[in-house]
Amino acid sequence: MSLRKFIVNKTIAGLAVLFTVFSSMTAFAQEAAATATAKPVDMGQVHKSALFYVLMFLLLCLFIAIVGKALKVYELTRETQGKSEGINWNTVNAVLFAIFLIVGLYGVYWEYTVHGNMILPEAASEHGKKIDEMFNLTLIITTIVFIATHIVLFSFAYFYKSSGKRKAYYYPHNNTLEKIWTLVPALVLTVLVLMGFLTWRSIFYKVEDPNNKPLSIEITSSQFQWDVRYPGPDGLIGLKNYKLITSLNALGIDFNDKNSLDDLVADEIVIPVNKPVRFTLTSKDVIHSFYLPHFRVQLNTVPGMTSYFEFTPTITTADMKTKTNDPKFDYILLCSKICGANHFNMQKKVRVVSEQEYKEWLVGQSTYLTNDLRKAFNLPIPPAAKTADTAATASTVAVGATNQLALKK
Repeated sequence: MSLRKFIVNKTIAGLAVLFTVFSSMTAFAQEAAATATAKPVDMGQVHKSALFYVLMFLLLCLFIAIVGKALKVYELTRETQGKSEGINWNTVNAVLFAIFLIVGLYGVYWEYTVHGNMILPEAASEHGKKIDEMFNLTLIITTIVFIATHIVLFSFAYFYKSSGKRKAYYYPHNNTLEKIWTLVPALVLTVLVLMGFLTWRSIFYKVEDPNNKPLSIEITSSQFQWDVRYPGPDGLIGLKNYKLITSLNALGIDFNDKNSLDDLVADEIVIPVNKPVRFTLTSKDVIHSFYLPHFRVQLNTVPGMTSYFEFTPTITTADMKTKTNDPKFDYILLCSKICGANHFNMQKKVRVVSEQEYKEWLVGQSTYLTNDLRKAFNLPIPPAAKTADTAATASTVAVGATNQLALKK
């Protein structure tokens, strides 16, 4: 009788706790409803609060604990009455393993079909295709191993559940099995590592073709922008020195280097298709990361250090718009290193065009060396620049006079 009283008391206590919780929640709901009549409450904000989810989780745990106690009471009751075991927990666990296996395999299928298209966009560079091939090969191998091992694991848990009629065989060691599951993964990983090494080397250690020299573009990162500098007619980008940085000379260009005098600046990055491009990367302040997802390009820009990345684009922006069926498509340069409060805004448009379009666009870009910089560094001002400066001043004065006349009217 004492055991039965103990069981009954435990059951009543559990139900009392559950009743108290639900009563409290009901009272809370009534109070919230009363408050809502006086002042509207945004329930969306309530559901978004962390406390709400913590309370729901604790309530779920409490419910599971009460159900577990009730089942335990049921088992003890049958035991005191001399009856057989009511629930075969070995069978229950085996069935749960089988269900988990089916759900897990469907989860793998769902990830491939739903999130598979979100991994990376189509590669638009020569080396990007090689990287994607390596990525896909690694993904296929690991997926096969993942599925095979989990089918074996969960199937063993189901078919070899304890039944009380057989005893587990003691199998301490097997040299053949040890060799198989050591050598096979070692060989597979060795092949993958060698492929990665050769691919990486082909990207960063290219033999320059004298008949197809890369176009040089300099990118300077700073919080929170990208500054782009193109070479002038000489095809060479001039030197720069951080000690020369001023409010007027923001990049610290060294004008003692004649190659700097004709360098161009641009608000966007425009590159010709099927032409190798060599980016020179530097940073003015903190570490940033030069990231072009469509071209499989990512390299840190580090203060005090110059980095390089060379690649060849293979798909123009116009062709990619057709491929993606998106007339608003644009390649984009991002910073993939959290560099400060406005990190998210560190973007720049990238266009891949034909060789002819690139030459036409380049003609319209202005030089970094302005008349103000020439005066500051005591450089001679060409007559053409003086004429252009005078014309610009006259145009500004004329516009100002027109505006004043309009205001008087």
